[in-house]
This record gives sequence, C-alpha cells and structure tokens, in this order.
Amino acid sequence: MLVQRGEGAALQAVALMVHGRVIDLTAPLAVAAARLSTETRLPLADSIMLATAPAFKATLWTQDVDFEGLPGVRYLAKAPAT
Repeated sequence: MLVQRGEGAALQAVALMVHGRVIDLTAPLAVAAARLSTETRLPLADSIMLATAPAFKATLWTQDVDFEGLPGVRYLAKAPAT
C-alpha cells in the first residue's frame, strides 16, 4: 500500500486493520483451502481467504480479478488509473 498509494493511504489501511479479527489457520481450514486451491487453481494464500470467509459467515470482498464469479465473493473491479 505504501509503495502503490503513499503513506496516507497506508496509514488509513493500518487504521482499518486494527479493527479486524485475526483468525487462526486451523487444520480444517487448511484442508478446505487446499481443496479449493486445487478446484479453482487459485494460489494457496487466496484459497485460505476463500475458505475462511464462509467458515465465519462472512463475504469475501476483493478487487482481485482471480476471484470474479466465485460463490461467496463480492468482486469489484479496480477503477482505471488516472
């Protein structure tokens, strides 16, 4: 964030993250993520997020086009750079 958007945006991101919740990567989540990675061809880190969201009745919001069209995901395309 710091490199792409600057210090102000990075500080805003950190301020928002402190209100989040840290979730442990349990064995069941890891197995679910590995299965999703195989099924969707997503990298394992992305699959961990994809497996974690429904486990906590959450919606995964992203601007990563690799998630577009996947169930339980709300994808918003990035605005074109100006």
